[in-house]
Amino acid sequence: MIVVTDTSVILNLCLIGQEELLPVLFGTIVAPNAVVFEFERLATADRRFQNLVFPSFIERSEPGQILPSLTVMKRLQAGEIAALSLAVQRKADAVLMDELAGRAAAVALELKPIGLLGILLEAKERSLISALTPLLDRLEDEAEFWISASLRNAILNAAGEAP
Repeated sequence: MIVVTDTSVILNLCLIGQEELLPVLFGTIVAPNAVVFEFERLATADRRFQNLVFPSFIERSEPGQILPSLTVMKRLQAGEIAALSLAVQRKADAVLMDELAGRAAAVALELKPIGLLGILLEAKERSLISALTPLLDRLEDEAEFWISASLRNAILNAAGEAP
């Protein structure tokens, strides 16, 4: 299985020390250089992500061509555009992306978007992690990752950790 990642998913997984879930869950993980650069910029400039290191197991690859249909979408950033273009070109099984505009663009391109919470839920279902609640707490507290109360409850219910 091949998946292409955007910045936010890998950045937040690194923050909570769960990046090693990715190769176990998906096999080959690929990121365009724009994602690597954004990760490194945030690891330097944003206090939440200070000193995080981009995982060495993630293959770096450039899209041969940026899809013109993506460049006109004002809500997409460079990393998202590069990741989506690369996912289409590599015929990826999924694209790891949290941002709503990026997920909508992925669906329009007939790609399967998987977000951070979906990854953690899958890891819990496969018994790769013992509990979701402390990881969600860390995401909200340390990464300032916003999760609506209804989504948090739905994820925890699905994981068998109903509040």
